[in-house]
Formats: sequence, structure tokens, C-alpha cells
Amino acid sequence: MLAGDLFTLASRALFAHRLRSFLTLLGIAVGIAAVILLTSIGEGVHRFVLEEFTQFGTHVIEIAPGKTQASKGPGGLQTTVRLLTLEDAAALARVPGVVAVSPNVWGNSEVSANGRVRRTTVQGVGPALPEIFRLSVAAGHFLPAEPAEHARPFAVLGAKLARELFGSEPALGARLRIAGRQFRVIGVMAEKGQFLGMDLDDTVYIPTAQALALYNREGLMRINLIYRPGLEAADVAAAVKSALIGRHGREDFTLTTQEDMLKTLSKILDVLTAAVGALGGISLVVGAVGIVTIMTIAVAERTHEIGLLKALGAREATILGLFLAEAVALSALGGVLGLALGIGIAQLAQFALPALPVHTPFSFVLLAEAVAIAIGLAAGVLPARRAARLDPIEALRSE
Repeated sequence: MLAGDLFTLASRALFAHRLRSFLTLLGIAVGIAAVILLTSIGEGVHRFVLEEFTQFGTHVIEIAPGKTQASKGPGGLQTTVRLLTLEDAAALARVPGVVAVSPNVWGNSEVSANGRVRRTTVQGVGPALPEIFRLSVAAGHFLPAEPAEHARPFAVLGAKLARELFGSEPALGARLRIAGRQFRVIGVMAEKGQFLGMDLDDTVYIPTAQALALYNREGLMRINLIYRPGLEAADVAAAVKSALIGRHGREDFTLTTQEDMLKTLSKILDVLTAAVGALGGISLVVGAVGIVTIMTIAVAERTHEIGLLKALGAREATILGLFLAEAVALSALGGVLGLALGIGIAQLAQFALPALPVHTPFSFVLLAEAVAIAIGLAAGVLPARRAARLDPIEALRSE
């Protein structure tokens, strides 16, 4: 049988029962729409989180005190950990390829100024912090580059904190008290938003040495650095690790590159996207069951027609292809309708909720349609094989 004739017969069979065909393909359409909608939201969240993460700088390496993995041999029995110090940070600044370093300490304290008091995050940082995390100063300037032991009590306010403490009044040059210690405001940061749950606009930045004294700490909580673009993260990390081991005598710290963090984060978000897509895929199973049911009924109803085709010389492969074509047509049309519904609902959701990240990659669209067609093939095989194996004489005798 010619392909054109096969298509004509399959189309006539579908249009002969329009309502039944529509309800069948609607099951596939709902499943595809659910998959597209959920995966679009999942992919949108994926991209949003990665963009938010990378907007605070690239080529970043973070060093934390303590080893997160157990060591082999007698070294693993040692319980003392050498603290990260300001001298360690200064030594890392001299590692080839390292552009800037910021030793970090943070806490939470009462901040008072202009007759107002509030509790907020206090960040003890180095003068290179804006360069590392792509922060910018809206008024005044950031902390000056001074020797740690001579760091003066200067403070730079986040935009939100400056508004709440000083309102419309100028904050530059004002006196500020943090946990009873006095600081002078020399700058106000531009709006930046949140990063990993911390509101950078509701923060006060002071020199690291001042923060160590304020919180009575001997060691740093983190050292952040950036390296020159074009260098391999692994090479710079190895040089940084070697420098610190040379100072500490052993690897009693944890080094994390931004590439490692992004890979881990991307894996988690990929699993999330796959999980929500799988939830939508449950509807596709229901649609597949619908196709099996309808095609089984179609075979029972058209037994006489199958017998006539076989009597006229139609081979089993022709009968098989005819019913598979009907099943694939139903699933393909359902897939197209589902794509239109899913993408349309996703765009409406983004229009109604601008903060909701939604993104539908073209690869998702192609994959969804391919899945719909595959479901049609899989669901149509059993009914089509049953039709192809009917005895022509017995089929012609049926009513």
C-alpha cells in the first residue's frame, strides 16, 4: 500500500470518530502540557539561580578553616586545626595568578547612628571585596587599603541600612556605633540584593582586623580570592593549596573553587528539573493508556474492514502500519496541542507573576514531541499486532 493511501485511510478512521479521537489526543496533550510547564519552571529556576550566583563574581576561590574530609593515617587523629589568619591572606595575595584577596569575618550586632538603633549583619572584609564580588559604591568610597594592624575604624553601609539609619540625611562622615565601638561612615554601597540568604543591602562593612577585635576572634572565617581570567581553576587552586600547606604544615583547610560550586549546584538543579518533569510524565502514562484503550476498541469495531483488506491482498505489515499510523497521528497531534498549551500557560504565568522564572528551551519542545510520538508507537503496537494477525475469513464473518 502506498504511503499516501495509508495516510488517507488513517485520517478517515480518525475523523470518522471525531469526539473520541479528540478526547484521546487530549489525554496526551494534558501530559505534554504538564511536562512542558513544569520543566519550563524548573529550567527557569535553574537559570535564575545560576545567574544570581555568578553575578557576584567569577573566577572566585573560597578557603575555609578545617578539613571537611577525613585524612588517612596518623594525621587524621590530630584534632587541632591551625586558624586562617590575616598573614595567610597576605601570603595568598602573592600567589601567581591571584588578583585580589579578602579575609572575611562576620557576625550580628546592634548598630546605632542618628538616634536610631537596629540589629544587622556586620562583615569584616578586605578592601578588595568589591572587586571580588562585583559590588559598587554609590557614595563615598570603600575601605582603604591599609596594613591590617593599623586599620582605622571605618564603616561602609549597605543601601538599605543607610536609608533606615539616616533617611534622607547624608550618611558620609557620620559616627556609627557597632556593639559599643565607634566607627566613621566613609561610604554607602549601591543596591545589590540578596546572596545565599544574606541581604547585602542590610549590611555594614568594616575592616577585618576591626571585626576580629569586635568579636574577640583569633582566626578568619573565610578567605575569598579571585584569579586572573584565562587561568585554569585547578592550577590556581593547586598553587593556593601549596602556599597554605607550606605555611600550616598540612592541609587543615577546605578550598572550593567557583567551578566546583557551580557544578554541584547545577547537578542539584538538574535533578530538581528532572523530578518535576517526571511528575508531569505521570499524565503521559494516563494518555498512553487512553490510546491503548481506544485502539483496542477500534480493532474490535473494524474487524470486518480488516478482513476485507486481507481478502484483497493486504499483508500483515500493511495492517500493522495502518493502525500504528493512527496511534502515532493521535499522539503527535496531542503532542502539538500539549506544546501549545504548555508554552502558552508558562508565558501567561510569567506575565501574571513576573518574578517567576520561566524558560522553555527549544530542545525541550523537540524532546516532548518525540516522547509523544514514541508513546503513540508503544501504545499502538499491541492493538495493531492483534489486527494484523486476524484471520481474514473469521474477520469477514464478524458483524
